[in-house]
Amino acid sequence: MSTSPLLQLTPRPPADTSADTPAEALGTPYRQYVYAYPHQKSYRALADGPALTDIWAGERLDALSLYVHVPFCEMRCGFCNLFTRTGAPEQITTAWLDTLERQARATREALEAQGRDIRFTLAAFGGGTPTYLTAAGLTRLADLCENVMGADLRAVPWSVETSPATATPDRIAVLAERGATRVSIGVQTFLEEEARAAVRPQKRSEVDAALTRLKAAAFPILNIDLIYGIQGQTEETFRTSLDAALSWEPEEVYLYPLYVRPLTGLDGRHEDTGESWDEQRLRLYRFGRDHLLAAGYRQTSMRVFQRAGTAAVDQADDAGISEYNQQAGMVGLGVGARSFTTGLHYTTDYAVAVPEVRRIIDDYIATPTEDFRRAQWAFTMDDDERRRMYLLQTLLESGGTVVEQYRGRFGDTPAAHFPAQFAILAERGWLTGGDTLRLTPEGMAWADAVGPLFFSPRVDAAMAAYRDR
Repeated sequence: MSTSPLLQLTPRPPADTSADTPAEALGTPYRQYVYAYPHQKSYRALADGPALTDIWAGERLDALSLYVHVPFCEMRCGFCNLFTRTGAPEQITTAWLDTLERQARATREALEAQGRDIRFTLAAFGGGTPTYLTAAGLTRLADLCENVMGADLRAVPWSVETSPATATPDRIAVLAERGATRVSIGVQTFLEEEARAAVRPQKRSEVDAALTRLKAAAFPILNIDLIYGIQGQTEETFRTSLDAALSWEPEEVYLYPLYVRPLTGLDGRHEDTGESWDEQRLRLYRFGRDHLLAAGYRQTSMRVFQRAGTAAVDQADDAGISEYNQQAGMVGLGVGARSFTTGLHYTTDYAVAVPEVRRIIDDYIATPTEDFRRAQWAFTMDDDERRRMYLLQTLLESGGTVVEQYRGRFGDTPAAHFPAQFAILAERGWLTGGDTLRLTPEGMAWADAVGPLFFSPRVDAAMAAYRDR
């Protein structure tokens, strides 16, 4: 398939934020995950992108975050629409690391050209599955982050994702030695029949063995991911997975609703069984939420639950870490990684379909170093988009949006900028007001529909025009 047409991004006037937002947009609680705004489907290729030295000019460099996207997995789950390739041979991962080093050097040069102190205060390896890399590959990746980018991994909070099959003793040893503070393992379900229904072949024995090794390594934060909404899943079976996860005393548990997206393994295969899928997911979400709250966890967003009195809570409070907190200062490395500055978000090409993902990774490996000195795919940020991004980062969190902090940044109140959206939330009884705007528990249950209410017309149009591939 061909890629999207080349577009030269230009600034635009602010959107008419007073326009009516239809309540029908809330017809389903599950429109989409909102991790970072705008979605990568809003980015477009640049005919002659700006130089990184210009993009980072004037940006704050003493509190940067480093994100490395590792686009490899041992298998592709039926629900997965992440940018990842399965079963890549070692010659591909080695070539990818070679290219990553070239990109890192070009990026570091652009940051050093600013003539100011550079300091990384957060780091993360995501994917994909970073521990798909061998122990030697992980060591090289850590060396690259430290020696080329200048991020002291042993001195900052940094997170890494793993899977039951790749959480091997030698890989875990590398993460522990380099000072990883948070390891997140995607279990999704402890029941083998549910794993099969989600097109995720895994054995309970493999999951337990991986968790045994992770607990023995004593990382400050262990996170376990679970999914609800799998075909045939009930409160009873979900409780089995919840209790199995809790038996490992994780500092965090993430609860994800199952989504079935085009070009994924479950596309066209997932069927409702009696009740509507939305009703099943809402019912299981409420059950899981209440079960974790009763077990002593606090809820910080629709998905995130942290055990009180643990490193997860302390680290999040001290560093301001959350799902949504990156406004600017994110340096992304690797195909599929995004970088955020005040005026521009930029990345590489993006796809879901297996052949397109492989092509993009191959193209990345073949990219001349000079091309890494310019943004390739991007989305321009203006004041309107920054307001929307900030609201999504705060309103979807349990701490909410502090009105005076918002006014200090953007000159007026959230309700003044987004009257139609807040009217819908108030009408539904999903918002508490006063000095801080917070979603009610039921509003939080609908967070995946509340978030897209605040997408701009420009982002909605760009996402609608994106061709799934």
